[in-house]
Amino acid sequence: MNKLQEVELEEMDSVESEFNKFEINDIDSLNWAFRKLSALKSKEKETKQLADKERIRITSWEQKELSAVRSSIDFFETMAAQYHMKQLAEDPKAKTISTPYGKVKSTTSKAQPDKEDEDKLLAFVKANNLPFVKTTEEIKWGDLKKTLQVVEKDGVQIVINVNGQAVPGATVKPQTTTFKVEIE
Repeated sequence: MNKLQEVELEEMDSVESEFNKFEINDIDSLNWAFRKLSALKSKEKETKQLADKERIRITSWEQKELSAVRSSIDFFETMAAQYHMKQLAEDPKAKTISTPYGKVKSTTSKAQPDKEDEDKLLAFVKANNLPFVKTTEEIKWGDLKKTLQVVEKDGVQIVINVNGQAVPGATVKPQTTTFKVEIE
C-alpha cells in the first residue's frame, strides 16, 4: 500500500459515521469512491499476504514441533504392540490388553486369496466358463474371490475354487495381525 492509499484510509476513518449517508451522484464522488476502493483492496491484499506468510511460518513451526512428538508416539505404540505380541503368543485369547489409561487391541485377518496375474486368472475363468468375466479383458475379482478358499497342500498354502482346482494367477495373502493403540 502506498502513502496516498494510507491517506485515503485515514480520511475514511474520519468520515466512517457518514457512510450510510454517502451517495455517488457525480464524477467526483465516483472518483472519491474508487480511491477508497483502491486503498481498501490494497489493504486487503496486504493483510492476506501477511496472513499467508504467518500461516507458512506457523505450519513450519507446527511440523517441527510435532515431528518429535510423532516420533515418541510411534516409539510407545511400537513398544505396546511388541508387548501385546508377546502376550498374544502366550495366550491367543488376549485380543485386548486394557489399563486405566488405554488399550492395545489386536486384529487378525485370515490367509486369503490375492490376485497376482490377471491374465492367468482371466484365462482360468474363461476356460472353466465361470460367470466372473467383467469385460473381455477383466474379471470380477470381488465375486470370484468369494468363491475361492485357501487350503494347505503338501505343507504349502494354495488357492482353490469350489471344485478343488488350484487357481492359476491367484496367490495366498498370508494371515496378518495388526495392533491398534487407543488412549483413554
